[in-house]
Formats: sequence, C-alpha cells, structure tokens
Amino acid sequence: MLKGPTGCGKTRFIEHMAYTLNKPLITVSCHEDMTATDLVGRYLLDADGTLWHDGPLTLAVRHGGICYLDEIVEARQDTTVIIHSLTDDRRVLTLEKKNEVVKAHPDFQIVISYNPGYQSVLKDLKESTKQRFAALDFSYPDSKTEVEIVTHEAKVNEATASLLIAIAERSRNLKGHGLAEGASTRMLIHAGKLIVRGISLPEACNIALIVPITDDLELRDSLKTAIAACV
Repeated sequence: MLKGPTGCGKTRFIEHMAYTLNKPLITVSCHEDMTATDLVGRYLLDADGTLWHDGPLTLAVRHGGICYLDEIVEARQDTTVIIHSLTDDRRVLTLEKKNEVVKAHPDFQIVISYNPGYQSVLKDLKESTKQRFAALDFSYPDSKTEVEIVTHEAKVNEATASLLIAIAERSRNLKGHGLAEGASTRMLIHAGKLIVRGISLPEACNIALIVPITDDLELRDSLKTAIAACV
C-alpha cells in the first residue's frame, strides 16, 4: 500500500518495481462506478457465442503479474472487498459467475495506492482492507533529488530546475491555507517541458503550476508574486 500526495512518484515507483522484477504490470485506475465484475471479468457475446473474458485482476492472478489499483479509495467498498481472499493466506480469487476458484500464481502481487489528503468519511478504506497490506509513505523528494529528477525528465538545466523547486516549495507551504495540495513533482516536469519549448518561466509556471491547483484569483496573484520574487 502506497500512501502519498498526487504527483510524488507512486506510479513511477511501481513501474520501476515491475521493470526490476521483470514482471508484467496491469494498472487499474479506480473510480466510483467500477464494479467487482470490472476487476474479475464477465461473460461477453462474440462471434463464437457467449464467452468468459478475464478482467485485469484475474489476468494478473492467473499469469503472475503485478496488479496495481491506483487511487483505490475512489472505488466502492463493496468492490474492493473482492481482493480480501487474495491478500491473506488463502491467495485465491473466486469467480462466482464462472463457479471457479483461481489459485494465485506464485509471482502474483497486488499493490494499492491513494492520497491520504483526499480521504473523507465516505471515501476511506475499510480497516479489514488496510490491515492486509504493508504500507509505504511517499512524499516529495528532498530539493537536491527533485532538482535531479526535473533536470532529467524535463531536459532543463539545473538552474531552471532549482528555480522551479523553489517555487514549488512556496506553494507547498500553502497547503491547508487555501491550497489542498502544492505543486507536485509531476507539475514541475510539465512546466520544465514548456520552458524547453520556448515558453517563458513565469508563463510556464502560470500554465502548469498555478492555474491547475487553484481558482482563487487572490491566491493566484500571491503565487505569481512568489514566482516573480524567485525569478
């Protein structure tokens, strides 16, 4: 279970893990309309009649891949409970519509992630789900590491990356004081890519950092002032 703010590298971490372990990765973006059927599979009509088609979770269980449920708190609790039998000593997935019990492949792994800052009474994981996982806390990297990341990913120079990180830190200090989240590492990379394409740093920051995170005009002006001070 990965817990951390949006854009801090949770998904990239899982991609790197899958690459390092040489395992297929199946990513599912969770949402409130997702059902257990969407995960495990369903019967569908095709030219040969009615056939069963495995869902993403079942494919990972059968073939030994990593199933990554991104932003799992967005899914309904009656949907996520389907993973309980896979995350304890049973390691099985029950396909009720097919009357089949699938024993998990020895290489099967399941990873879930969510942003604790977006939790609410209505959107939270059941304790019975949480306690089935080991958990890792994610946050934004330290400034030196973040400079290296932005420099590499956006192809900007270190001076520009350092400026972007300084701006991001000011926005992050406003979390809980008008902003739900500050500028993420992902947003800094987007801003850097705009700069590489010839857009000025203040305008790139406005497009990629300020406008996406707030609609408050006064807060936008404050952030623009902070950018001007950094530049």
